[in-house]
Amino acid sequence: MTRETTANIVWHPTTVTKEDRQRRAGHKSCVIWFTGLSGAGKSTLANAVEYELHERGLSSYVLDGDNIRHGLNRGLGFGAEDRRENIRRIGEVAKLFVDAGVITLTAFISPFQEDRALARSLVADGEFVEVYVKCSLEECERRDVKGLYQKARAGEISHFTGISSPYEEPDAPELVIDTGKLTVEESVHAVLAYLQQKGIV
Repeated sequence: MTRETTANIVWHPTTVTKEDRQRRAGHKSCVIWFTGLSGAGKSTLANAVEYELHERGLSSYVLDGDNIRHGLNRGLGFGAEDRRENIRRIGEVAKLFVDAGVITLTAFISPFQEDRALARSLVADGEFVEVYVKCSLEECERRDVKGLYQKARAGEISHFTGISSPYEEPDAPELVIDTGKLTVEESVHAVLAYLQQKGIV
């Protein structure tokens, strides 16, 4: 985008505000950002939490890493720059969902601290809930749900997090869910308990 183009773009305030939408929904909106290694259980947990939110009549939506790469982020690779752009776009989309009054659950490896910090900075304080879905590399490889670790070990996949690309653990996530020790039900309960404690739901 050129400097001239940027200068001619002006933010247009909406008539209906985020607070208006939250009042209509009957709950606050936020981003629940599930991060962790491939196979840790991010998507499983995000969808299980959303099911419970939906059953309670709350507005929610899951943005899943693989699903997003079928559309919005189709064409992005897995090198460092493309990973950053992948997370930047998701952060912006999640921000729009929060503005719409929706509890937004994102399931992305998002391996870099800097990128997760950027996503956090896009929403207001208290609207970003980082959930570190903790699971040892050994357990993730044992599960190997999609057969990706086997391919990565065979050199068929480059830039694979945990094998040929680093994963930077969160320094101070709002929640740590150890899926090597907790059941899905226990993990869902922990997330919902946090949302209730913070007055989000």
